[in-house]
Formats: sequence, C-alpha cells, structure tokens
Amino acid sequence: MRALLHVVSLALVATAANHAPRSAAASSSVVEGSVVSPSGPISTASGASIPPGSSFASSASAPSLSGSAVSSSAASVPSSQPFFNATSTVVTSTLSSNATSSAVASTVQTTVGVQPPGNPAQNHSFSPFPTPTQQPVAGIFVPTDPLDPPPPSSDPLVIPDFNQAWATALARAKQLISGFSIEEKVNISTGVGWMGGRCVGNTPPVGDSFPGLCLEDSPVGVRDTDFATVFPTGINTAATWQRALMRARGLGMGQEHKGKGVNVALGPMMNMGRIAQGGRNWEGFGADPFLAGEAAFETVLGMQQGGVQACAKHFINNEQEHERTAESSNVDDRTEHEIYAHPFLRSVMAGVASVMCSYNLINETFACQNDRTINQILKGEFGFQGFLMSDWSATESTLSAVDGLDMTMPGDITFNSGTSYFGANLTAFVNNGSISEARLDDMATRIVAGWYYLHQDEASYPKPNFNAFNPVDPETNEHVDVQDDHDTIVREIGAASTVLLKNVNGSLPLNKPRSIVLIGSDAGPPIGGPNQFSDQGGNDGILALGWGSGTANFTYLISPYEAIQRRARKDHTSVNWHFNDFDFDGAGNVAIQSEVAMVFVNSDSGEDYITVDGNEGDRKNLTAWHGGDALVLAVAAQNRNTMVVVHSVGPLIIEPWIEHPNITAVVWAGLSGPETGNSLVDVLYGDVNPSGRLPYTIAKNASDYPAQLVLGGGGDTILQINYTEGLFIDYRHFDANNIEPRFEFGFGMSYTSFAYSDLHVAEIESGFGESLVKKWEASEPSPTGEGSTAALWLHQPGYRVTFNVKNTGKWNGTEIPQVYVQHPASAGEPPSVLKGFTDVVLGPGESKSVSITMSRYDLSVWDTVTQSWRRPKGTIGLFVGASSRDVRLKGQIPE
Repeated sequence: MRALLHVVSLALVATAANHAPRSAAASSSVVEGSVVSPSGPISTASGASIPPGSSFASSASAPSLSGSAVSSSAASVPSSQPFFNATSTVVTSTLSSNATSSAVASTVQTTVGVQPPGNPAQNHSFSPFPTPTQQPVAGIFVPTDPLDPPPPSSDPLVIPDFNQAWATALARAKQLISGFSIEEKVNISTGVGWMGGRCVGNTPPVGDSFPGLCLEDSPVGVRDTDFATVFPTGINTAATWQRALMRARGLGMGQEHKGKGVNVALGPMMNMGRIAQGGRNWEGFGADPFLAGEAAFETVLGMQQGGVQACAKHFINNEQEHERTAESSNVDDRTEHEIYAHPFLRSVMAGVASVMCSYNLINETFACQNDRTINQILKGEFGFQGFLMSDWSATESTLSAVDGLDMTMPGDITFNSGTSYFGANLTAFVNNGSISEARLDDMATRIVAGWYYLHQDEASYPKPNFNAFNPVDPETNEHVDVQDDHDTIVREIGAASTVLLKNVNGSLPLNKPRSIVLIGSDAGPPIGGPNQFSDQGGNDGILALGWGSGTANFTYLISPYEAIQRRARKDHTSVNWHFNDFDFDGAGNVAIQSEVAMVFVNSDSGEDYITVDGNEGDRKNLTAWHGGDALVLAVAAQNRNTMVVVHSVGPLIIEPWIEHPNITAVVWAGLSGPETGNSLVDVLYGDVNPSGRLPYTIAKNASDYPAQLVLGGGGDTILQINYTEGLFIDYRHFDANNIEPRFEFGFGMSYTSFAYSDLHVAEIESGFGESLVKKWEASEPSPTGEGSTAALWLHQPGYRVTFNVKNTGKWNGTEIPQVYVQHPASAGEPPSVLKGFTDVVLGPGESKSVSITMSRYDLSVWDTVTQSWRRPKGTIGLFVGASSRDVRLKGQIPE
C-alpha cells in the first residue's frame, strides 16, 4: 500500500460550483500522517483487495519517499487503548505527481506538511448529516425492511423506503454507544490488523454488547472457505439483463455469507468498464451506468434480504489495476455524476449498509479522504446513512475521518506493520480536540447501525465458523455447508448470460450430430483441479472466473468436456477432443473427422497483485490467450462447420476469424462459475434459447475504444489518468463518432425471432411533488442539499413506455427489449443512452404487452453550475430496440 503518501485536497476538475465542505479539512493544506506502534501483537483481518498467502511487494509496502522524515511526537496516547496502543511518531513526506491534460504519465511536485497530533493546525468541527425527511407515500414510497424488499420489476409500483429502518437502527446504535468511552468508540472504527481474526476483515468486540464485525470477500461468494457456492461473475449477471436473476443471485450470496457468520459481504463491485483491458471488469456489471446501476440495485436488495450487510465498492473511479494505489483519476463533475457515481446511488437507494472507498486518487485527492466524493456526494447528495470503510490499507491519514471515512481496514497501515492511522492516533486526535467527539460518535453510530439494520443483533445470527487464513485448521473451521440448491440459479444465470453472436443457417441448436470434436484447453478441466491456483491466479483448462480477491474456492467445476460428453452419450454422438492449444496441425487433422468442430478460446484478467503470463491484473492486449486466433483458423481451414465458444473476462478483437466462411456459430459464454459446462450445453442443444445480451461493445480494432490502459508511473510518480472521453464511454463513443463495431452493446441473437409494435409513451400522474415536477418540466434547476439526488419526486415513475412484442419464430424464447433516450443536441449528451430494459418470455406466435417506466431522474442531466439535476430544454426522443443499434420503435417524451 502507499499508506505513507499524502496529497493536498483539491476540488473536482471542471466543477463550476462545489458545495460548501462539511468540514474545514477540504480547504486545508494540512494533512496528518502519524504512525503508532503497538505494544503487543495485533489481532486480525485480511483484505478485500489483497489476498492471503501472496506476495505483496507491489502493493503492501510503501514506496521510498524523497525528503521523508520521521520525528517523535508529543501526542498523549491513552494506555487503556486495547489496539495499537503505544508510542506515536509523525511522518512528513514529499509526493510527486503531475497535472497534465494528456492521458500519459508525467510528474508534478506536491509538498505536504504534516502536523503532530498533539499540536494540530486547527480543530475540525463536525455537523451531523440531517436525517432524511422524506415521508412515506402510500402505494408509492413504502416503508421497507431490508429483509423484505419488494419484488424486482422494470415497471415498479413501489419504491422501497428504508428511512424508517435506518432511523430505528441509528437510534439503537446511538443508545448503545452512549455509554462507551472514546477508546471503545475508536475500536469500533478500527480493524484489529492483518491476519488476526477468522475473517478477511475484523473489528474487535466492545464489552458484552457489541461482538465486533466479520467482513469477508467476495462478489461471487464466500471467499477462502469450503462448502460455499461460487456464483457467476458480475459481468455474466449483467449479460442476462434480467432483474429477477440478478436478485436471486444476490439473495443466494447473502444467505451463504450469513450462514458462514459473515456480517459484511464485500460486494457487489460496480466500477465501470471504462477500458476494455481493465483487470477487474469481470467483477462488475459492464460499460453502461444504467445497466450497472440496476444490477447493483438488485444485487444489494438480494444480498441484504439474505441477512448480510452488502458493501458497494470501490468508491470511486477505480477503473484500472496498473498503479491503482498511485494514480489520479481525473474526472469532470458531470461525468462523475452521470456515469461513475450512478451505480453507487442505486446501491444507496437499495439501502446498502456499507460502501468501500478505493485505492486511487480522484482529481489529486485520495479516494478515502476525499471530502467532495464522500461527504458532499455520497453522504450529502445521496443521503447515504451507512458507513464508509477503506479498501485494505487504503487509509492515508487520521484526518481521513474528517473527510468521511468511518472505518479503516484491516486496521494497520500496511499489513503486519503494527501501525494504524486510527486506533491510538484517532483517540489522541479526539482527546486533543483536533477531531470532534461528535464525528467519532457519528462513525461508531453508522457502523453499529448497520448491525442493527440487518437484525444481526439477534441471538440466532451465526458467529463466524470458518478461518479465511487457515481453512484446514480443525480448531477454527466448522465446515458448515451453506450451498443449499444454489447450483440451480448458477446454472440458470450461466445459460441466460450466454450471448449468441453468430449462427449461420440455423447451425445451432445442435440436433443429435453424429460426431463432435472439442478443441482447445478451455474445453477441458484444469489439470490441477479447480483451485490449483491461489485466488485463481492462473489459466489452465476451462475459464470460469478471473483472478484476485473477487474469487472463491470451487467445490466443483463442470467443464464443457464433461457436460457435452454426458449429452452426447444420450444422443449416441461420438466425441473426440484435442486440448493442445499450440498443436495446430493436430487440431486441424482431428477436425477433419468430425461433423462439428467446436473450438474453445479464452482471455483472463484480475487484480494487480497477481501477474499471469505477463498480465499484471489488466490485460496486455485484447486477443485470445494460448494462441486462440491461430487455433480457430487452423480448425476452420479443415472443417466447414466450425463453432467457436469464448470464455472471456471482456471484449476480444475477433477480426482474424469472425467472417471466415467455415465458422458457422460463435457463442460468447463469459465467466459463469462452476456450472459452466452445463449452462453451455443447455444453450448449444436448445434446452434454453439464448437470451444473453452484450454488456459492452466488441470493437473491430482495439484503438476504436475511447479510453485505453494508461501505463507508466512508478517510484514517486502519481500516474495521471484523464477521463477526457467524458460521457462518451463504450457504445456512446461509437455512436457519436460513427464507428462501426463488430458487435454493439446490447446485441445478442436468438433461435427464434421477435416483432415489436404499438409504441405508446404516457406521463404518469405523480400524486406527489407536483410543484417540483412543474419546475423540472420547465427545465429549472432541482433542489439541492441532503438526499437531493435520491429524492422521491425525482425517482418515482414519471413516464410509462408500452409496446407489444410477438414471437414470430418457431422456438420458445426470451426477448430483451431495451429503451434508449435521445436528448436534444443542446444537452451535450451522447446520441442515445440506455434508460430501460426488461425481459419477456414468449412461445411461438405469442404476443404480450410490455411496460417499462422511466423516472425524471432518468431523463435529467447534471447541471454543474447549479449542482442539480434538470430536464434539458427541447424534445426528448426515445427508441425501443433489441440492441443499442437495432431500432424497432421510435417515440418521444410528452412535453
């Protein structure tokens, strides 16, 4: 970690009118960095982003700093503090970075003075955030317990209102901590250190009334344990475009985390797929903020329905792995609100209990001490009532508490360093008045409230029954089986997320072929078993997950080789295989002998602490691994019915072979977890009609994408990553610049066909906030202040889009209608933006009326001058289509 680096807090780039900061910290150039050494061993945790049992040279150790100096501090540290309770020192550092308009690495000098905790430059007062005042509205905004959310819908009748649940939890938390000492309240906010507890992160108990918290990865299941399900990845979940499946996956993960005794599950991940090479894109929900936001909303609702506190991560602008702890993502205010913050807003509206801030800097200020993004946007505009934790070792100073950080994880500055920015340092800062006790109370209250909010104070809530750091220790592992029948939802999502990209003359589904040959290592099981690589940090056999902390241990893994053989036995089909990726002659020769030649290729990525085949987290390029392109061509040269199956973390450039006349089908299967082979067979043989749709654009050339991986950096350099494309990411860029993609965002084929008709767009009577609605309709700025971006009047259904969909083919199938808004040119928006989708199941000849609602927020743009949402002036058009470029029906919003 770069835990000893500090930077002056700067305003967001291109922000015309910042809100007044909640504290003085945002305008102060004084940043503290005291370090405390404990008097005894540290007890606890691990990282949401750094795994146990790995080398941490690139991420866990602070780089050398020119001009750094360490001196003694006069701080008074209470001897009664049970964690990190020894002598203080103060670190003064010089940091290099560089402000530049280009998207390349360069350096600029930033010098930061650090004040000793016993002699702060100023006191930092704190004003508590107001409690949201929006009252329930019968039939519209209905009081909701997180354990009992409304069902998923693209045409919602009810918006969940979690305010009463939060009010009750916060009141109970305030009552509980009212008798706690400063040291005890500090302990609630301070993880007990690296590898001292059973979970990947732990906070200590406080007396008999608060047992502390177990925090555990990952966004696909309970990490580092046994008898738990590995669920399909986030990117595959998004590729279903089905809210019910998103919710069901979240519920299953929530139930399993609870069953293992986890309080806080570290997911979902919702950073945007801004760059196609992004190492952790597969953990998230794709390259469109609306799709990612709906997936985040449903996932959070599902997880918390299962009883665990969800954690929305990584807040914010953590879109590449290279130099993630030493890069500044420079983002303008409008882009931040409309693109990158949106999935987090939807998580807050889903009642998420916690949020994790990221490693990177945002406009030259570290994400975990950024007053603008944390206090003003997340806790202010969004009205977030839960707690904000750091990513593991992403805390940069004690004064991060002033800027909105509520909990430091895992507690120590760097793993096993015996130092902490909270702990005794935070105690000293509160005792000497530098940080107000009111702010400490707010931190502790928010953390304890999450525990009450999910009813985890009940005696029946399980205690941790596993050991993330020593899974085979018989004393600390009870081997509790939490899998239930979740394999069924895994298989269903795997099939529903499979995208059919090419199907010449109905080559698929397969109809009892006489012979099949499976070619490529991706078709078979891993040689060393499904968990042969720690945190999946390797690529051998079927690719079902990327690598990093976002993984979990497989209890089983069904490869295509196994699943296809099982089906072939039923059909009396002969099956052969050839798993040597680089034996092109052999692959071609065996392909000649089969009626169907099926080639399997993949592409992998993950988190930056693991490097696989020279890929340091992010992908070096967008080509298939293991010579995949050459393998496909070798087989296609010998077999006129060659089918390609792709298991990939994200887009690939497939131009070398996509138009080859002998390639009759392309199936894009992503990363779907342990049922990968079975899910694929369901689609290949027509048991499930493919309905998956791309959650990103597949380009013809890597250079066609609007943003690229930024390399460079190192040493004392802060790598500058300028989000110069603004609102124009992924398909928005392709549309605006008339670039033809290979396959557009939202694309996917079916075994049947669908027709659309009878579009109607109507305004919905609000029954609430009429005066605000009228001002919005006149394009006047909307109200600002606490909770303004999440306000009911802005998010209640405002317009209903209805149309008919008919299955005009011969197969049962699921269609995914999509609604794209087209703003007037004066708004400065992309040509079209996704603002609605649903799924409709139809038999041959069957027709259904489909309804999708949109809110006024969906039609608004962020006004940087007034710092509010407003309706752009002019006519707002829309179209209903089968993808971002397949327009079926056109209409407009009533004026």
